[in-house]
Amino acid sequence: MNNDKIVCIIPARANSKRLKNKNTRVLNGKPLISWTIEEAKKSVSIDRIVISTDDEEAVKIGLDHGVEVIRRPEELAMDTTTTAEVIFHALDLLKEISYYPGHILLLQCTSPLRKAWHIDEAIKYYLDNLSFSDSLISVSKSEHPPWWLKKISENGLMTDFLEYDKEEYKRSQDFPETFRINGALYLAKTEMFRKFRGFQTPKTLAYKMEALDSLDIDTEIDFLFAEFIMKTYYSCQ
Repeated sequence: MNNDKIVCIIPARANSKRLKNKNTRVLNGKPLISWTIEEAKKSVSIDRIVISTDDEEAVKIGLDHGVEVIRRPEELAMDTTTTAEVIFHALDLLKEISYYPGHILLLQCTSPLRKAWHIDEAIKYYLDNLSFSDSLISVSKSEHPPWWLKKISENGLMTDFLEYDKEEYKRSQDFPETFRINGALYLAKTEMFRKFRGFQTPKTLAYKMEALDSLDIDTEIDFLFAEFIMKTYYSCQ
């Protein structure tokens, strides 16, 4: 195994369920997937970039960008297909050409505001702390305390999802700081990914990102908001 090699895998399924063909849809002048490919190529830490897709348009875009493309079989392009299964498939094909990366970086197309410096900063943080960790996942600060989540009964009455002392915790700033996984970056030792069949292990580092930088596109509103941010906020920086 090439323990110092980091392979970047970018999954891009054709028929996304909530937002059809979102990975190749044009966002602020270029296909959504292009934003991730271009930032991955700018990274000084990635050894190899591979796109896993069943989408012919994504294949063309990937090849136009000069990156490797793995054509995903139909059985790995279903609504029920897990990201882990897609990664295992890519690793198996790379193994056939005697490429054994020591680390796996997952970059999802749906985080177009994630930049190359985020990628390199996260990788450096991960590599600097390998002595006591197995993986890294990017997070953003929670917008609201999770204790404010509620369950609603059949008759419409609310109950707490998480119990807490309402006398002690009355305002959002009274609660301890919490973070949510934002979907922008996932990184792990290959052996640990295989062992746990995913990126989260008992020794997973958190890489903190700003909410805007890690905006995740899952719906039409998300897409329109990302385009608005790109054309206004980021264009002014």
